[in-house]
Parts: sequence; structure tokens; C-alpha cells
Amino acid sequence: MDQPLPLAEIAHSHLTFVEGFALDCGVTLPALTVAFRTYGTLNSERSNAVLVCHALTGDQYVAEISPVTGKGGWWDLVIGPGRPIDTDRFFVICANVLGGCMGSTGARSPKDDGSGDRWGTDFPPVTIRDMVRAQKRLIDHLGITRLFAVLGGSMGGMQVLQWAASYPECVFAALPIATAAYHSAQNIAFHEVGRQAIFADPHWNNGQYWRDGLIPARGLAVARMCAHITYLSEEALTRKFGRRLQNAPKDAGEVMSLFGEMFEVESYLRHQGSTFVQRFDANAYLTITRACDFFDLAADYDGDLANAFRGTRTRFLLASFSSDWLYPTAASRSIARALNRAGANVSFVEFPTDKGHDAFLLDEPDFHRTLAGFVRGCAMHAGLPG
Repeated sequence: MDQPLPLAEIAHSHLTFVEGFALDCGVTLPALTVAFRTYGTLNSERSNAVLVCHALTGDQYVAEISPVTGKGGWWDLVIGPGRPIDTDRFFVICANVLGGCMGSTGARSPKDDGSGDRWGTDFPPVTIRDMVRAQKRLIDHLGITRLFAVLGGSMGGMQVLQWAASYPECVFAALPIATAAYHSAQNIAFHEVGRQAIFADPHWNNGQYWRDGLIPARGLAVARMCAHITYLSEEALTRKFGRRLQNAPKDAGEVMSLFGEMFEVESYLRHQGSTFVQRFDANAYLTITRACDFFDLAADYDGDLANAFRGTRTRFLLASFSSDWLYPTAASRSIARALNRAGANVSFVEFPTDKGHDAFLLDEPDFHRTLAGFVRGCAMHAGLPG
């Protein structure tokens, strides 16, 4: 392992490891760059570190104004001073995943072969386990031998499960939120619709769109629109938009436009799509959605999820949301049962809400109180100072 990075030097936004990085697919990347952000202060014992794993289209800017979007951190309701993950007490790390497009090695990165060309669709397929091993490389370099906690929602929750399975001795507490141990056929189907929309875009150019200074904006926007529907719920859509018209006819004689933005929900989805294409890379979207689709933790342990956690001393908090139909409560409950069969210390809570899958990112006071209470209890058992 590399020499631990001195505390005074943990201010980098990215680290590059030049010794190569072997992927599950058999390809070895010549070098690995991990882009990350940190919040709070690592204590002298390096025992108060918390790793936050982001979701599909997230990034490392979890608790600060993003230089990409100009908006606040995507989880600043959870991470920050006085928040459930209190940065006055904990040292929080969030890294852009391997295959992402916010600084970590991915399809938009140069090939490192001297050509100056991008990887594009030549970028090899990656797995959730590859993403976690890249994060482990970063954590090792920071000189952290044991994380106090690893948490994340959605695809971030998959990474949490993989961390707990691959490195149980390195994780005191694991918090997989609104997630699943494998992608269902429906999950895969929605992702495939999005991928096909990208492929059908006239600017796709076999994944080499940047050569013409273009992006497959229409296809990527449709992919985002399709995915975004799965993040909401019927109740949330009805509450926010109902069947309200965006530009209703002013009188009976005015003809509705067949192709205009007739309903408010249409306008909302188009906005989601148009803003997304300004910040995300289409090839990265393909890479990461495939990583999610291939994730099946039990398959790596003789088909029994409990085998992934047998003998673990990690403490678990599983959280689900009642209106989440992307990763429904049944998925979290099956993980909890596997953990129980493995003899793990596990708590499981379903939170009633009409906000759908995105509830873990939104203002859910009961969820935040439960999160804070679990973290306090774990900190006490870990012997961290109050």
C-alpha cells in the first residue's frame, strides 16, 4: 500500500494511481484517477471517516455548491454541520464513481496511450465492485484503515452493500438506503429504453460524438426523462402536476397544439432532460447503467445473499420508502432477512411517504431523525468522542 497521505495534505480534489487498475472484465486500466471531495476534519486516529456513495447521476459535490450545476450539494440535508452526518464531528469523503464523468476515470477520460484521444465506447465495462475497489484505493491512500460508516442511496446503496461484503473489517457501520441487492427485470428494462434513446439520436455517431463537437442531446434527455419518472411516484406526480395544462386555450375557439407543451408534467420532464444533458456525458450514462444492471451480489456468493455477510461485525441500517417502486421495500426486506440469516446486527425501517424513490434526497424528518440516532449509537459503540 502507498504511504498514508499526511493529514495536512488531504485537500486534493483528485488522485491518480499510475500502477494500473484491473477490472472485473479482465481489462487493466493503465492508470486510475479518482475525483473526490472531503468535508470536516480527519482526527489524529483516522477513525471518524464516513464514505458517502453517490447514486447513478450523482457526483462528489455532496455538501457544497456544485461547480457543475451551481446548486447546493445533492445531500446537504444529511451532510453538514449539525446534520445527521455532522461534519463538525465526522470526516466525510465522497468520490465520483469509476466510469463517471466528473473527474474520475471514465469514457470521457483520455486513453493514457499518448494519443490524446478519449476512451469513448472503447472504455471497458465496469461493475459496482470495480467502483468500490477504486474507492478502496483512495481510502487506503488517505491512510484510513477502517471507515466509521459507509452510506448511500439507490446505486450508492449497492456500493454500500458491496463494501460490507468485500471489506467487512473496514466498515464499522453500513447504511444502504432505498436500494436492492440486484436489479430487477423492470429496472433493466427502463435502463434499456434510455440507452436505446441515446443510440437513436442523430448525433450519436457510434459514441464518438465529441469528434464533431456535438452531444446526443435529444436521446440523453429522453433517457433522463424516462429514468426520472421512476424516481417519483404516482401520488407525487398527481400532487405536483395533476392534469393541469401548461398553456390552456383561452376560449373555446382556440385550437390546442398537437405538439405543444400541453401539460405541466410534460414541461417538467422536458426541463429535467434539458438540464441533464448540460452536465452529464452520454457514454458515462451507458457505462453506469450497465454496471447497475449487472449488479447481483448474491450471484458472487453461491446464489445466497446471506453468504456475503456471514461473520460480519458491521452494524447495518436499512431504510426504504413506502412509495418507492424503483427499489421497493420488498427489496430492502430481502436484504434484511439475508443479514439476519448471517447473524448480522441489522435494523430495518420503512418510512411512509408519497415522494417515491427520490424521498431519500428530500426533506423527510423521520428518516433524518432515524439516521442521526443510528449514527449516534454507532459512534458511542465505536468509542468516538461526542
